[in-house]
Amino acid sequence: MMDDSLPLQPHTYGWLRQSALETHVASYWTHLETHGSASTRRVYLGCIAHFAHWMGLERLGLKGLDENAVAQYLTGHLPRCDCPEPVRRLVHENRAALVHLLATLRACGAVGEPHEPHGHIEAELERFDQYMRQARGLAGNTRDQRIGIVRRLLSGQFGSKPVVPERLIPTALRHFIMDHSGTWSTGSMHVIAGALRGYLRFRASQGDQVQAQLAAIPTVAHWRLAALPEAPSEAEIEQLLRSFDQPFPSSKRAYAMLRCLADLGLRASEVVGLRLDDIDWQAGTVRLVKPKSCRAGILPLPFETGRAISNYLVSERPQTASRAVFVRHVAPYDKPIGTCVVQRVVREAYRRSGLPYTRVHILRHSVARRLLSAGTPLKEIADVLRHRSLDTSAIYTKVDIARLTAVALPWPGGAA
Repeated sequence: MMDDSLPLQPHTYGWLRQSALETHVASYWTHLETHGSASTRRVYLGCIAHFAHWMGLERLGLKGLDENAVAQYLTGHLPRCDCPEPVRRLVHENRAALVHLLATLRACGAVGEPHEPHGHIEAELERFDQYMRQARGLAGNTRDQRIGIVRRLLSGQFGSKPVVPERLIPTALRHFIMDHSGTWSTGSMHVIAGALRGYLRFRASQGDQVQAQLAAIPTVAHWRLAALPEAPSEAEIEQLLRSFDQPFPSSKRAYAMLRCLADLGLRASEVVGLRLDDIDWQAGTVRLVKPKSCRAGILPLPFETGRAISNYLVSERPQTASRAVFVRHVAPYDKPIGTCVVQRVVREAYRRSGLPYTRVHILRHSVARRLLSAGTPLKEIADVLRHRSLDTSAIYTKVDIARLTAVALPWPGGAA
């Protein structure tokens, strides 16, 4: 039976009391005790109460409860929901709550095991992702990018049929890259060719004969030092920081993240991965762990950056068991934010400032240019930006126009 002490609104309590989920609510609450804070558990309980109400409207019993039913609720009911307040309508909250609900029900045998959710292509991509993670040590963003590219290729070649890499037609591989040469930049084509090579090398490691397919992938000319890197000026960085003067929801978190990007030159993934234990407040340093090498680097923590982080931790960060510095401000609170949150914060700051930029990464370019202007040696710039090669840091030397002008020789025959 359901525990009367559970934190529910009166009508949502009734929804669960009268539903097929009634006898499983206590087990669900116990399951959640190891998966989130008290506030997250209350949110999830409200979500399954709403779901239980929908199950009653649809005359859906436990035998019909599976991922398809959850998808129907999330995509069919929630967007048009007119259930009486208060109910939980946020899709991500409901999705997370229902994942835990299905786990609870399956643990006690109340619902059947899920049908195989993956087709041939998705199963193949899972194996490719495991190879990239375990054998190559690639970061999550890189793996996601390559999986998206390979998914488009395999879907076009095999559809719903089994994936047989040896049957990939070499001309089709070339066309996949070259047919979009008019719309893709050379950098994008270089990335796509690299993703296809990576996939075929994975298949070769599994014993497939794909040498002809590998040879068919064209080499895309891409000179890394051919263009000047885009970088906001110091005045534009100040303009960007002033865009946080007027408070808005989660503004302290957003400001602290932007200071990490603009002051320390962190990548979006490094902001997401920053943990409370990485900050030494007495020494004024921050520790960054490189995901590929698992080695840590120590950076000085500027005063303004530290103050922005501490203001967020004290005044805005929700109570949570998570050790991540930057956490979600909506349930589930115990999980860190994703890189998409960092990207959105920066894009919105550009928009408020009236700046014509969209990319997060260019803030690293500004840090490099600032260090170069201060006379910092290239090796130290590479250390600060965590570059594995000095060639990567050398890109930024091209933006130091003032220094280049100082050493330029007069053109023969020109004005003295």
